[in-house]
Amino acid sequence: MKKRICFIINPISGVSKKNNLPEIINSNLDKNVFEADFQYTESRGHAIILSEEAVKRNFDVVCAVGGDGSVHEVAKSLIHSKSSLAIIPCGSGNGFARHLGLPLSIKKALHRINKGNEITVDTGLLNEHHFINVCGFGFDAHIAHEFDKYHKRGFNAYMRLVIKEFKNYKPQSVILKTKDEKIESDIFLTTIANASQFGNGFQISPYSNVHDGKFELMLYRNAPFRKMLTDLIKFFNGSIHRSSNVTINSFEEIELHLENNIAHADGEPIMLENNVARVKVIPNSLKILT
Repeated sequence: MKKRICFIINPISGVSKKNNLPEIINSNLDKNVFEADFQYTESRGHAIILSEEAVKRNFDVVCAVGGDGSVHEVAKSLIHSKSSLAIIPCGSGNGFARHLGLPLSIKKALHRINKGNEITVDTGLLNEHHFINVCGFGFDAHIAHEFDKYHKRGFNAYMRLVIKEFKNYKPQSVILKTKDEKIESDIFLTTIANASQFGNGFQISPYSNVHDGKFELMLYRNAPFRKMLTDLIKFFNGSIHRSSNVTINSFEEIELHLENNIAHADGEPIMLENNVARVKVIPNSLKILT
C-alpha cells in the first residue's frame, strides 16, 4: 500500500515564488511509494491548521515546503503523532534542515524523501510553546521581534536589520535556575539549542544533538566590539564554543528570569508572562524523514 504524503507549501517563504512546485514534486516523487496531496498556506499560522488536519486524516508524512517558520508550524502539529515530518527547505535560513544535513535542492530533497529514512528527535517546550530547533531571550529574540515587523524578507534583509539593531542593543540581566545551580549575569545572547544553528551556517551550539534527551544553554556575555567581530567568524566555522566569552551547558529543564518579556521559539516572536521562561526537553517526540 502506498504511503500518503501531504505537502504544505508556503508560497512566499524565502525570496522566490513556488507556483511550479507541484510539477517538480510530481516529476521527482516516487509514485510507487507515495500518493501526494498539496496544500498552500495563506497566512501565518495556517500551516499549523493544515498539518493538524493532515494528522487527523492519517497522512503518513507531512512535508513542510518553506523556511524555518513553516517547518516550525508544521512540526508542532506532528509532535507525538503517527505522522512523520519531511522538509523541503525553501527559506532563507533553513537552520534545522542544515543541521540534519538535508539537501537544499528541491529535487535532491525529494530524492531523500523517496528513500524513507526515518529518525526520531527531541523537541522542546518553552512555557506553552513548542519548538524543534532553538529558542532565545537575548539579541536573537530582539531581532526576531523586529524582523517580524520588517518590510523585507531574505538573508540580506535580515543581516541589514542585525547590523542596524546591534549598535543600540543593551545586554539584559538574566537569572538562570537549574536543578544544580543558579547563575545571574548580563548576557548578550541567551540561547537554548536542540539543534546546532540559527541558519545560513551560523552555529550557535556546534555539538548539539537532537537525539540525546538534552538541550544546550548557550550564554554569550557582552564584549568589546572587536572581540565580537572575532567571535563572528567562530560562529560560522563551528568553533564558537572555544571563545572565552561563551559558556555552553547541557540540561533537561531550566527556568529563566529575564529583564524583559521578549523571546522567540524557532524564530517565532513570543511575549513571556512575568518575564519568566520555563524550558524543558520532550525526548523522542517527533518522527522525521532524513
